[in-house]
Amino acid sequence: MSITNNDHSEGKVAKTIEKQTAKIPSDVFLWAALGSMAISAGLKIAGQRHTALFVGQWAAPFLLLGVYNKIVKLEGSDKEDSHPISQYAEPEDEIFG
Repeated sequence: MSITNNDHSEGKVAKTIEKQTAKIPSDVFLWAALGSMAISAGLKIAGQRHTALFVGQWAAPFLLLGVYNKIVKLEGSDKEDSHPISQYAEPEDEIFG
């Protein structure tokens, strides 16, 4: 399998968002997810069933934002350097040449 370079690049909005999200520490998203679960549990104990379900569902998006944040920090927007996974890919000319 080989990784090919494509001509698709990020737009201005995506680059701006990635620059801003890369500034946020990754553990902020983990703490936000854990906090939403704790608040949800407290609301459930307090008898606020629907609000507890609403707040409890915030954990997954916070964790997904954390994954996005980590990817942006590691890879960046349209990073010119070789992709870390490319060290495992076989060069095309060795496969077919």
